[in-house]
Amino acid sequence: MVYTTLMTIKIITIGNKSSPPHQSIIDEYMKRFPRNISIDWQCLKHGSGTPSNSKQQESESILNLLSEKYKVILLDEIGKQMSSPQLSKKLFGTNQDVCIIIGGAYGVSETVLKRADTVWSLSDLVFPHQLVRVILAEQIYRAYTISINHPYHHS
Repeated sequence: MVYTTLMTIKIITIGNKSSPPHQSIIDEYMKRFPRNISIDWQCLKHGSGTPSNSKQQESESILNLLSEKYKVILLDEIGKQMSSPQLSKKLFGTNQDVCIIIGGAYGVSETVLKRADTVWSLSDLVFPHQLVRVILAEQIYRAYTISINHPYHHS
């Protein structure tokens, strides 16, 4: 698929900005995209108080950044795993703007979960948020290359 119009992928993540070593890897993947595909990373502050209060605060912050135009993919351990070609179809199969959410340590509220069109688990393993961002950056790039039949992904 050739992307002739602007497509936006918004990534909302809870927590501090990526550390310099992680950010340099993320930046390496982000600079490979054509100009008409915009990847917008937004880091939101951790909530405070009890785990329940923290989750609610973070979820409200996430919902404030979502508009109806986005197809929403929530990264969560309860989600379904998918292959890179399946992810490619989810992200680039319709040329619709997408928002990917990486919730906080305590997850997200039921409201955010219900807003998600897809709930995706990277693995049965648990990864630190910094590493999830790097994995996500690479997988978005891989999904893009699959969508344009670029040889980066060998199937």
